[in-house]
Amino acid sequence: MFQTFDSPANPEQGPGRLALLRGQMARAGVQGFIIPRADVHQGEYVAARDERLQWLTGFTGSAGFCIALMGNAGVFIDGRYRTQVKGQVDLAHFTPVPWPDVKPAEWLRANLEVGPESGVVGYDPWLHSADEIARIEAALGGSGISLQGMANLVDAIWPDQPDAPLGRAFAHPVELAGESAGSKRARLAEGLRSAGQRSAVITLPDSLCWLLNLRGSDVPRNPVLQGFAVLQDDARVILFADAGKFDAQTLAFLGDEVTLRPMQEFAPSLAGMQGPVRVDKGTAPLAVSQLLTQSGIAFEWGDDPCRLPKAKKNAAELEGMRQAHLRDGAAVVEFLCWLDGAAPQGGVTEISAVQALEGFRRATNALHDISFDTISGAGPNGAIMHYRVSEDSNRALGKNELYLVDSGAQYLDGTTDITRTVAIGDPGDYARTCYTRVLQGVIAISRARWPRGLTGRDLDPLARAALWTAGQDFDHGTGHGVGAFLSVHEGPQRLSRVSEVPIEEGMILSNEPGYYREGEFGIRLENLIVVHKAADLPGGDKRDQLGFETLTFVPFDRRLILSAELSKADRDWLNAYHAASFDKLAPRLSAAARDWAEHACAPI
Repeated sequence: MFQTFDSPANPEQGPGRLALLRGQMARAGVQGFIIPRADVHQGEYVAARDERLQWLTGFTGSAGFCIALMGNAGVFIDGRYRTQVKGQVDLAHFTPVPWPDVKPAEWLRANLEVGPESGVVGYDPWLHSADEIARIEAALGGSGISLQGMANLVDAIWPDQPDAPLGRAFAHPVELAGESAGSKRARLAEGLRSAGQRSAVITLPDSLCWLLNLRGSDVPRNPVLQGFAVLQDDARVILFADAGKFDAQTLAFLGDEVTLRPMQEFAPSLAGMQGPVRVDKGTAPLAVSQLLTQSGIAFEWGDDPCRLPKAKKNAAELEGMRQAHLRDGAAVVEFLCWLDGAAPQGGVTEISAVQALEGFRRATNALHDISFDTISGAGPNGAIMHYRVSEDSNRALGKNELYLVDSGAQYLDGTTDITRTVAIGDPGDYARTCYTRVLQGVIAISRARWPRGLTGRDLDPLARAALWTAGQDFDHGTGHGVGAFLSVHEGPQRLSRVSEVPIEEGMILSNEPGYYREGEFGIRLENLIVVHKAADLPGGDKRDQLGFETLTFVPFDRRLILSAELSKADRDWLNAYHAASFDKLAPRLSAAARDWAEHACAPI
């Protein structure tokens, strides 16, 4: 079993640890310290040794940060976690702060008293990007509050901090990658030469894994190798990672043009580089540019050269993702068939549902890992957007309520992420009305076509329009990028109000609108989609439009759909989707699941 059900949050330990941190702050001469949920790679998913935010506060979400002051400690969380955080931190000592509605500088101005010898907030420059620190400093202008980089104060009080991960690295075959590592290195090196740059610093694990056709096991659920890399303009790469992660076969796979050096040599090596060096202001640790500056090495801000090519999947990666989704879709249908029979009898819990779903995925004999801990929320727990079931919170699936299950898998040929909300009994007409509006958002994104050049921000409103007309909305983005047997959350592409990245062919995104009523229920529906060139339309004069191909094929719960609320075009799309789901999955299903799917996919 990949998923465990312990309770990692320890709110009762937070006050004592906060007191220890404040002692370190006093000794360092600062009045505040920033604790992000990030590691030196700016990753969303971090190894156990980097769970500083969780260790200090008890909050287990995948995004957020704490600013600890001498008299106050704010835990900044976005809309996904505003319910969850209340049960995970000691509210007498930590104050949830709605972020990004309230920004760090705004909160500091309101909560930090500035005097002749005060107003300094410390941070670890290895855990923040240059862009992040620059934004905060600009917003603090004229306040008397300043930021100061320093050694990490949480590490100084964490006596049993886990060691750095030492997971196995392994080759990702070119048949699945679609391009050799040598070809990728040469292609990106040409871009460096064209820009007049001698090298690029690569700090994102999924970037270096994509570039070198490597995968790893340093981070739970994400098959990535943690390390740093320097891509040179002659296509050679210096890879900084622990040699213990590599066996002889993987070292041979890297080849002579990749030099492996210890991770601890990365920082000193920056002093010997030849400039100009490309550094990504939004993803590289601020410490990188600081060390280059201190050594007099010229550097230029520029995008991580791997991120956009990695996001635009090639034909082999797309075919692998299609096959992974068919395999995974069949496993999810087997689960839904089982759930439909077992839940009404009673005795099914959030945990036993997770266990059953993982069992069906294991039965494919192709499961490498799950792609994140399954979100299994019955009734009111479904309203906690990133709810993680534990032995303490485990709830039975009750009668006449909604059940939300958000899950995914890692297969060698692709990464999946799917959410379905289903009825257990009769949840009532209001739940059906809300479900139908969320489904309308899924269909609107799925049917979208648009002129090349539009961004995620431009498309995001399509998913919300049906909810907006009813005075409803959801407090998360509509979709995130997804890697090909890499991280389930991948940049730079997003369907979001804040995304200004153009949506391009080959990008894979999630399509996951939702609606949540705290204390009652949650609804989220999610498919993965890939951008392709849209076919020209008769009579149309726009010949360069893009659209989406759906990768996920699992039926939606027809019992929750008010068909009269759908337009004819929406019904046509839904019926075609269900017909395709049955045609694609039926040969892969057991007899019982095939019968279930035939009914679930019947036209409305």
